[in-house]
Amino acid sequence: MPRRQPTSVLSPSTDTDPKTPPDGKPAIAGDEPLPRRRLVFGIVAMALFMASVDQTVVATALAAIQRDLGASIEWSGWTITIYSLGQVLVLPLAGKFADMFGRRRVFLAAAALFTVASLCCGLAHNIALLVVLRAIQSIGGGSFLPAASGLVADHFGRNRDRALGMFTSIFPIGGIVGPILGGIFVTYWSWRGIFLVNVPIGAVLIILGLIFLPKGHRTPGKSIDVYGLILLGMLILGTMLGVTHLGNSNGSVLSVGFLVPEAIAATSLVLFLRHAARGRAPFIPMNLLRGRGFGVMNLINFLQGAAAIGFGALVPLYAESRYDIPTLQAGTLLTARAVGMICVAGLATFALRRTGYRPPMTIGFSLLIVGMVATAIGAPQGITPFLWLSIASGVCGVGMGLALPAANNAILQLAPDQVAGISGMRGMFRQGGSIMAVSIATAIIARSSDHGMTLGHIFIGFGCLMVLVLPLIYKVPEHRGGW
Repeated sequence: MPRRQPTSVLSPSTDTDPKTPPDGKPAIAGDEPLPRRRLVFGIVAMALFMASVDQTVVATALAAIQRDLGASIEWSGWTITIYSLGQVLVLPLAGKFADMFGRRRVFLAAAALFTVASLCCGLAHNIALLVVLRAIQSIGGGSFLPAASGLVADHFGRNRDRALGMFTSIFPIGGIVGPILGGIFVTYWSWRGIFLVNVPIGAVLIILGLIFLPKGHRTPGKSIDVYGLILLGMLILGTMLGVTHLGNSNGSVLSVGFLVPEAIAATSLVLFLRHAARGRAPFIPMNLLRGRGFGVMNLINFLQGAAAIGFGALVPLYAESRYDIPTLQAGTLLTARAVGMICVAGLATFALRRTGYRPPMTIGFSLLIVGMVATAIGAPQGITPFLWLSIASGVCGVGMGLALPAANNAILQLAPDQVAGISGMRGMFRQGGSIMAVSIATAIIARSSDHGMTLGHIFIGFGCLMVLVLPLIYKVPEHRGGW
């Protein structure tokens, strides 16, 4: 018998075209009036915007959460990292569930879970409960994108590519609004407002979804690689627990609280790699982990996630602790970075066919290094700290806007027939890098007496990580033209 080839939960959807569903009847979604399709897009865009805001809004409120709940900084940082971890694990599952049970049903379930978890987060009175609730919230937030993508693809017919392309503009906007919104709530009310504001929005979203979202069709599902996802979760969670323990005053690398979680993480890593190489249907096949070009791009994505995403999550805390910049102003530093990204990302994308991937990645990551170092060394005489940090954040944003389109396409062109799977894996490595960076950084801060200066030294370390990325860029397979 021929050997069965590994398949991936993250692989491109096997849905039939909306115009020719399994029952042979003509699809109605693609033929519906434009206002109806716009309404569907508006509903799913609202959900994606709400989830994207929650990725950045907590960074602004981190210091306030720590003070109000009497928590240590390393455990407060878990409110950021656990949300990223939950999304890494739920994305492949949500995609399969959306195929198996229907996009509308999964979308509404995600909206309900996200809304209820947000309400509970806003009412939490200790850090442990808040971390658990943030994990639950991440399940809802991470389920939005696969379900929303399926709904739009089913409903827009031939125009699905344009509609899905518009999703990419939602997340940078969330990156702009999130920090400002967090600063406003913390300044004029409470950090609890960053969660409670989701409740009325989520309620409206559910009502609109029940009324206007199409039911669509289901696709018989293949097996879900739950074993692989559990191993990945144990790997990341074990590493986080061990690193967090080092932030305690009595923590050490020889203590049980460090050695046991790290041993679990190491064992999970070995089993995960073995499963990827030999499993019947791993959600990430081994050829996507270390095949031609994939190994170096996965390493670049991990280091970029650790340095750039981890750096962004800690900038507001740095501004508050080192320069006593008010929370609202500290949050706008992330807005400056998002604006810098938006200003150049579109132009960089259109220029890729002429420039190739390596030059924009080299220039972009170099600018990111400059911005990180400038943030860490402090403002020169004659310039206010807020203005200097705003300029540095803007430089970081421009660097990311240049580098990310090239990095995204550099890995996608390695296997154009597996775009969905590669996109999910790319996000997994970037989020995994940010989780590790924030966990390690907050553990180091917890052991220091001057959080601001310590964060400055950590940002220098992030810059050094990006220096390591520069020579790796020239191992990336170059390509010009479309793929």
